[in-house]
Amino acid sequence: MTEAPLRAELLFAHDVSEELEGELAAGFGELGAPTVRVRRAVDHRGPAELQWLVLASLPLQAFLSGLGGEAVKDGYRALKDLVGRLTRRGGGAAPEQTPRPLVLHDARTELQIVLEGDLPQSAYEQLAVLDLTRFTVGPLHYDRALGRWRSELDEAAG
Repeated sequence: MTEAPLRAELLFAHDVSEELEGELAAGFGELGAPTVRVRRAVDHRGPAELQWLVLASLPLQAFLSGLGGEAVKDGYRALKDLVGRLTRRGGGAAPEQTPRPLVLHDARTELQIVLEGDLPQSAYEQLAVLDLTRFTVGPLHYDRALGRWRSELDEAAG
């Protein structure tokens, strides 16, 4: 029985250029999610403004497992490059604004992983083998001081 290919849905903030949108959609295809649906978020302004630049919704555990597998050799490096391109170019965001990350979102579990542009290589290597069943509430952030992925909300809940 053949497994269905991963399907990713990318939701872009309004200020991401069409060129960058195309690059990211192609990048997710190369990372093992060949079926990509692209949408634009409604332009928000005010206190509840979007904090992310791109929200990628896909089956997270399968996607992350693929990054570490033989099928997508050096997948974590490719993901790091993809996130770096996104945040370096900023999607058109003003330089004085707080950098906005790419967020991976699992629609089934509602778990989110926040990928900032300047994460170290080790963060992506850990991400490729991370057991998401250890977490119940997100978002997951990489703690540079501890050198690991964590959910502060999970830790607070005990």
